[in-house]
Amino acid sequence: MFTNASDGLSDSLVVCEVDPELREKLRKFRFRKETDNAAIIMKVDKDRQMVVLEEEFQNISPDELKMELPERQPRFVVYSYKYVHADGRVSYPLCFIFSSPVGCKPEQQMMYAGSKNRLVQTAELTKVFEIRTTDDLTEAWLQEKLSFFR
Repeated sequence: MFTNASDGLSDSLVVCEVDPELREKLRKFRFRKETDNAAIIMKVDKDRQMVVLEEEFQNISPDELKMELPERQPRFVVYSYKYVHADGRVSYPLCFIFSSPVGCKPEQQMMYAGSKNRLVQTAELTKVFEIRTTDDLTEAWLQEKLSFFR
């Protein structure tokens, strides 16, 4: 997507690289065998202009995950979620959640927005969601989002 140069955004759109250690962690995470919910929370290291690991969680519910996200700063989350379908089948979709709270610094917002697609491609994820407030991250919200995927 190209932005019109006159909007002032295109000059400052920074696309951060994905930290090689994080890249490897994401690759392993995709093939994890455990059946509990797990999450990787990532942030942008502004000085290095790189997306880096912030924290990892095992056995964490959407509500617990919500409590780990800062309310005023963006974060990227890859969440492995135990999803029980309406017909009783169980799957473990990997969800990419971009937490982009209202009220964070525009410069920060831009770095995250500019880096999101590269991170999604690196992690090879297809279920990509965005929340504008950490309160949105609930089990019901996640199940509703996942219900659109077969």
